[in-house]
Amino acid sequence: MPRAAGPTHSAPTASAQEALSKSQVLTKALINTATCLEIPKNKLAQILGVSGATVTRLYTDAYRLSPEKKEWDFAVLLVRLFRSLDSIVGGSRDDARKWLASENAALGGKKPADLIDTTEGIVRVVTYLDACRAVV
Repeated sequence: MPRAAGPTHSAPTASAQEALSKSQVLTKALINTATCLEIPKNKLAQILGVSGATVTRLYTDAYRLSPEKKEWDFAVLLVRLFRSLDSIVGGSRDDARKWLASENAALGGKKPADLIDTTEGIVRVVTYLDACRAVV
């Protein structure tokens, strides 16, 4: 049978669907992380290197993280930080928030929350948590 004339709409390719799915998952994980750790939106914007408006759009599902952008890497690091910290404190959100807000001798006497808005700082905190988690 001949095809009907008119616009054609192609279904997203499998790789496009996979990328969209990963984007949805990381965006949701990031929002959950920020919520659990009580990271204010302006601080989250600093961590990701995006505007406050972009963070607001993340929360309203009007914007999703993209693997092609640098914010993706920072989101992955923040979620990784949360997962490591969560396993160390046994799932206690309160203890996790207290840890972030407390001075830490291993981090030069600084509070992890004060370090995580720079690339060097978040990598340092994640590396520290990974090392602590690996201790047997």
